[in-house]
Amino acid sequence: MRQRCYTILILLGSVLLCACSTKAKFASEGIDASITPQQALVEGTVLENVSLLWGGVIISSVNLQEATQFEILAYPLTSQQRPDINRSPMGRFLAVQEGYLELSDYAPGRLITVSGTLQEKRSGRIGESEYIYPLLNVTQLHLWKIPVQRSKAQFHFGLGVVF
Repeated sequence: MRQRCYTILILLGSVLLCACSTKAKFASEGIDASITPQQALVEGTVLENVSLLWGGVIISSVNLQEATQFEILAYPLTSQQRPDINRSPMGRFLAVQEGYLELSDYAPGRLITVSGTLQEKRSGRIGESEYIYPLLNVTQLHLWKIPVQRSKAQFHFGLGVVF
């Protein structure tokens, strides 16, 4: 009887742990997550129409006539496919999503992960310098929630008098 209770507790604990784990946001079949934006520039047309998964920090976003374009500073992804901003950036890329997206939601500084197909290279400017961007035609995107900032721990000391 006791053995059965232990087995049930272990199974319930395992189910609870699995339920709390963060799942990946994108299916990984057919997506090459090993190619970086820098490698895409070097490989060029060899990688056109290859499905990729990239993420990073939104630098800028603009609504075009029939799409929304993001300039993103790429970072390696964690196992949950979230950009890991504690590691070195891997270059910049442009991501184009068909349709209109609200730019206030996709503001600079927000973390984003996108999957899509590599289309071409586009030239642009970063300050006074010319920059060549790989362009990703987005098939799926995920905007990460803004982490809640917790205030620093506060310590209060007081003396009270009770009558």
